[in-house]
Amino acid sequence: MLEKVKKVIACEIDPRLVGELQKRVQGTCLANKLEIKVGDVLKTDLPFFDACVANLPYQISSPFVFKLLLHRPFFRCAILMFQREFALRLVAKPGSKLYCRLSINTQLLARVDHLMKVGRNNFRPPPKVESSVVRIEPKNPPPPINFQEWDGLVRIAFVRKNKTLSAAFKSSAVEQLLDHNYRVHCSLHNTEIPENFKIAEKIQTVLKDTGYSEKRARSMDIDDFIRLLHGFNSEGIHFS
Repeated sequence: MLEKVKKVIACEIDPRLVGELQKRVQGTCLANKLEIKVGDVLKTDLPFFDACVANLPYQISSPFVFKLLLHRPFFRCAILMFQREFALRLVAKPGSKLYCRLSINTQLLARVDHLMKVGRNNFRPPPKVESSVVRIEPKNPPPPINFQEWDGLVRIAFVRKNKTLSAAFKSSAVEQLLDHNYRVHCSLHNTEIPENFKIAEKIQTVLKDTGYSEKRARSMDIDDFIRLLHGFNSEGIHFS
């Protein structure tokens, strides 16, 4: 990469690998094009960059993807290698067994493409899992949605993605959260709450009125969740 671009900013947590990289460029014309940040990339403030290239440990794959997608200013694209199953979850579509909260959240914020498979025999020593390379291009401008609100809704729906939304929203923990948020909303807007008010009834009314009561998260796309979020928000029910 140093031969192809103006500058490379590398982030590495292992000081042994940092030392090896420094040795390789020391005394060459490429040394002044390389900057190394030593530490945990999840705790590092990312600089401005045009493209990101990385082979990521499985345990940080999801937090790293969302750190990238919420990074500003926007970057052009990221080329990332993940464990195969994680990569397939990123690109999974409604109805797929792998379709999950990760899929819909990533696809809300970015275009994601599976580029190629990388077999375990390409590594020494060979790992136990297969890998894949994906390209992520953030949507710019991003959709006009409060991501914390969106993720709160999607989190509830995908806890049991095969359940109907009517059943998923009957959890006592969900009802307590939404009841608290609703009361805060009404307080801020000087709206009186009837004495016989029950959040469970209001939730089920919204689900029925929007037509999603008997739908399941596994088969719902981004537009479905946008409509559902609007339905809840318009009734004063919020998720963050």
